[in-house]
Amino acid sequence: MWEALQLEFIRNAITAGLLVSLVCGVIGTLVVVNRIVFLAGGIAHAAYGGIGLAFFMGWPYLAGTLGFSLFSAGVMAAVTLKAKHRADAMVGIIWAIGMAVGVILLDLTPGYHADLMSYLFGSILAAPSSDLWQMGLMAILVIAVVVYYYHDFLSMSYDDEFARLRRVPVTFLYYLLLGMIAVTVVMIIRVVGLILVIALLTIPPFIAEKFTGSLKAMMAASSALSGLFTLIGLWLSYLLNLSSGATIILVAAAGFFIAALWERLKQRRSSVRQ
Repeated sequence: MWEALQLEFIRNAITAGLLVSLVCGVIGTLVVVNRIVFLAGGIAHAAYGGIGLAFFMGWPYLAGTLGFSLFSAGVMAAVTLKAKHRADAMVGIIWAIGMAVGVILLDLTPGYHADLMSYLFGSILAAPSSDLWQMGLMAILVIAVVVYYYHDFLSMSYDDEFARLRRVPVTFLYYLLLGMIAVTVVMIIRVVGLILVIALLTIPPFIAEKFTGSLKAMMAASSALSGLFTLIGLWLSYLLNLSSGATIILVAAAGFFIAALWERLKQRRSSVRQ
């Protein structure tokens, strides 16, 4: 592996993975605590429409995908706030429309697009230095927003009605959270692709939730776990010549099952002692 570190694309992949891990730990925690995993999945798959739009219009990937993802997130936020009892159906519809728009626009775009599969399954080893700067700026922006509104997010996440009574701008924060999810999704697509986005957003926070007692600790643990899974996944994919994105997710899944088994054994031991 030390020999691999001499290669620039490996160093870029590690940097991209760690940036994504940091953001995933923070935003993924808010996704899990607020129970909006399905919404995050809807935004992720609707982002494919942005990829198609970027190719069709000849725009940079980031401009088309981020703009479309933010628009989709805004629509989903408005729909779910006004019709919570139909939120799952509406998110599913927007999810499907986004994917369909992306496919149609790609069909209408002349030429053969050899790298489209990378947007579905990730291409972390192909992340250029220019992307790293963009990902770094997005990571700084997301972390800064979460730090600034941390206490408000904390109140909203655990009791939104109480938060409203305390005059916390819950509606604004909800829109803001979904917007940050859209930004995070655009970052993650480069690492694991649209198909595997939700796993990286939810598995580390779900594990961290079992062993932490505060939102801040959960965010930190989630980021650390996500970084660990990413590094191990990259190492294994290099050794075994496997797809990096899928390997990272399988490593995260293994971590999830190990944590679940450890928790179950711990519960059995405590019940036996009693």
